Amino acid sequence: MIILMKTGCTKKQVDHVIAYLHEKGLGANLSVGKEATVIGVLGDKTGLNKEHIEVMDGVEKCVPIMHDYKLASREMVPEGRKVKVRDVVFGGPELVMIAGPCAVESEEQITQAALGVKAAGAKMLRGGAYKPRTSPYAFQGLEDEGYRLLRHAADAVGLPCISEVVDPQDLDVAAKYCDMVQVGARNMQNFRLLREIGRSGMPVLLKNGISSTVEEWLDAAEYILSEGNPNVVLCERGIRTFETATRNTLDVSAVPVVKERSSLPIIVDPSHAAGKRSLVTPLAMAGVAAGADGIIVEVHPNPKTAMSDAAQQLTLPDFQQFTQEVRKVAEAVGRIL
Repeated sequence: MIILMKTGCTKKQVDHVIAYLHEKGLGANLSVGKEATVIGVLGDKTGLNKEHIEVMDGVEKCVPIMHDYKLASREMVPEGRKVKVRDVVFGGPELVMIAGPCAVESEEQITQAALGVKAAGAKMLRGGAYKPRTSPYAFQGLEDEGYRLLRHAADAVGLPCISEVVDPQDLDVAAKYCDMVQVGARNMQNFRLLREIGRSGMPVLLKNGISSTVEEWLDAAEYILSEGNPNVVLCERGIRTFETATRNTLDVSAVPVVKERSSLPIIVDPSHAAGKRSLVTPLAMAGVAAGADGIIVEVHPNPKTAMSDAAQQLTLPDFQQFTQEVRKVAEAVGRIL
């Protein structure tokens, strides 16, 4: 349930409602936006009398929320949340472009990539340090050294950086080097990891699981939000279907569905959906047209030598052309790139 306060309500009235909820053993999450002041009620509400709340000073009405993800819901923040990572804002008018290699392989490789993607208009640098792979024999990443090299390259070009964290015990190291952490598809329901990231307060990019529903995805986001961390950005990276023409099926429809149901920003990952370089640009354009707040794309100085996901990584010249094509769609739908 959420409590919608009247326009012009006072801080004293809001505090009184929150204190009442605390007396009932319930949590309260306050959201003050341009459109409305909303109090989210957290906990077992079976003993709560809705009529008692609606007669309190400053209260407009109580609105039931039927799904489990209360804090991630659109009702909680009707105008949508914005997530800031240094000077980069997700959920605003600007389309955020994140680019870089699938994995950090060497200092030379990540530095070349950083220089190239920055020149082409990327706002954040990506690069995997820990690489959860289907095969135990595949390249697993440089781990902590990968984080260090990513940070060094990002600082050299003046970009914030993002990398995946796969285990709660690695979070402190990731926080030392990264401006934003990523939770990959395999860890979307690693609830211990989600809770630890929630407690850390770090901005997080949460990818959808390989076979997850939108409901399950938003429930996963709720784990982070419920620990007091509002800095969550969702990432649609494709789901597993019967189709074999692409690595995964980019669920473009998930973008407007999430926009309708949730207040969280959402971006798309056309690289992991496509699995093939030639398909990355059209899938990215489709995601932007559907309302995505950004794109995360894999770019490598020399994909032929890449130690992981070589077939789907763009070259630096490819990425320059990619940005130009995506910009046309962004402008058509009123976004800045």
